[in-house]
Amino acid sequence: MLNTEFNLDSADDFYEALIDAHRGLEEQQSHELNAKLVLLLANHIGSLDVLREALAAARANTLGEPAPAASPAASAPSSRADRTHGAAVTATPSPSSLRDAT
Repeated sequence: MLNTEFNLDSADDFYEALIDAHRGLEEQQSHELNAKLVLLLANHIGSLDVLREALAAARANTLGEPAPAASPAASAPSSRADRTHGAAVTATPSPSSLRDAT
């Protein structure tokens, strides 16, 4: 289950580190950094169900909608196609690029 309660140690320090990571990057490099960070953190989380909840909550928040409740479909087993869907989006690194990001 996705933890949406505040759980960030040293939030101000993290925010500063995030801003520092983007400092001096071109816009495209900044987008690439964000995509790689998302993939690294997704790999760390590991649970497709939790990641789907996070994606749905982030999308709803972006659209100004209430976060959707976890659905039974989110807990259904996924196929390999489900796990790789969207990985080939232009300028978005693939999950295999995680090796290069570390």
